Amino acid sequence: MKFDKPANENPIDRLQVIGQPHDRIDGARKVTGAARYAYEQYDVVANQAYGYVLGAGIAKGRIASIELDAARKAPGVLAVVTAKEAGTLKKGPRNTARLLAGPEVEHYHQAVALVVAESFEQARAAASLIKVEYVAAQGAFDLKAAKDEAAKPEGDDPSLDDTHIGDFAGAFASAPVSLDETYTTPDESHAMMEPHATLAAWEGDKLTLWTANQMVAWGVTDMATTLGIPKQNIRIVSPFIGGGFGGKLFLRADVLLAALGARLAKRPVKVALTRPLMINNTTHRPATIQRIRLGATKEGKITAIGHESWSGDLKGGGPEVAVQQTRLLYAGANRMTAMRLAELDLPEGNAMRAPGEAPGLMALEMAIDEMAEKLGMDPIAFRLLNDTQVDPEKPKRPFSMRRFDECFRVGAERFGWSRRSAQPGRIREGNWLIGLGVAAAFRNNLVMKSGARVSLDAKGIVTVETDMTDIGTGSYTIIGQTA
Repeated sequence: MKFDKPANENPIDRLQVIGQPHDRIDGARKVTGAARYAYEQYDVVANQAYGYVLGAGIAKGRIASIELDAARKAPGVLAVVTAKEAGTLKKGPRNTARLLAGPEVEHYHQAVALVVAESFEQARAAASLIKVEYVAAQGAFDLKAAKDEAAKPEGDDPSLDDTHIGDFAGAFASAPVSLDETYTTPDESHAMMEPHATLAAWEGDKLTLWTANQMVAWGVTDMATTLGIPKQNIRIVSPFIGGGFGGKLFLRADVLLAALGARLAKRPVKVALTRPLMINNTTHRPATIQRIRLGATKEGKITAIGHESWSGDLKGGGPEVAVQQTRLLYAGANRMTAMRLAELDLPEGNAMRAPGEAPGLMALEMAIDEMAEKLGMDPIAFRLLNDTQVDPEKPKRPFSMRRFDECFRVGAERFGWSRRSAQPGRIREGNWLIGLGVAAAFRNNLVMKSGARVSLDAKGIVTVETDMTDIGTGSYTIIGQTA
């Protein structure tokens, strides 16, 4: 049946804007170099000075003494900040206070001092004159060695609890076909193109921070708590981010030290973490040890699925949540997941490019492939046989949409899966041996309230205000498109 469209139909309904390709709002500035990143805010405030961070030279222990006189007398130096000059730093929700060591040193290269000078080169040269005497302590750095002391993560987050559905132990023991394997993943560190960088400026008791940060509201709260000042006295500006991936979700040493340095020097101060300091002063993906057990019928139906993971973090930290996707990906009546956390003296383990899923899915999908080989089944056929349209841990809760099977069927067709041989080294193109493999992946995430303020001025300009930043995914363009 055909209906005439009313003349005043909303353009959104006609898909003139939404659903249509648009140039990126920030695209032209980024490709021409006109986009100003945190360290490039040259003209937002006058009289900028430079800070250089000195990292701890031991991996665990305490600072016995620190000699600053030579650095303070060096050419161009305006101030030197250590824990003594910083004063009391309060622990916030994400414990920003631990970003500056003193007297205790929690991990290698933890910031111990900031030198502020007229130029970057002067600050760097003066930092080399600081003499620090340490008392080293025995530390724990090897997850395998600490595995037996690992414990259930503390806290009231139910997602960290062990899960038990059905009778996993009994089903696994009685399964006609079973697999019991352990997989390991190493520590991994961020190395985004833009280093962590901040420009800090005080105007009376009000602080402005131009920084690369993914979560502006979190940053304001954490900095206010750490410095003991009202949230309304802090403004964070984060227009562009040259790579975030979770490493810029939280404030890092550059933000805290730039603020402290600017306060002490009574000048705006910009600080960038050098590449070596980035490795140990930002969050990283912790190493894991993962044990996966699968039980199945001879026809390939999974009857038991268990996933245990061990990881490490600083005291008070949390685990790499490597088992969480296993709770949702494949069917199986009898299930078990568990996470254990060891206390290690390494930099903070936290969000990095799909936390949990990246190492967890790697281990799970390797196990699924190995189980398919044991069964003599095609890896895609095995996965599709164990697909589910409901939450496996809550069978009465269906997924709103799950097109797992379609992904595999379309992918298999387009990638020529039918020519795959289960025996390695059988497919050749000229001088090349061609391998074909498959894996499933999905990204689970938090759902929370979001908000924005939209205003329209007398010139017809619509302004959308939000504390969310665009980490390269096109958020600014989508917001403009929606408005």
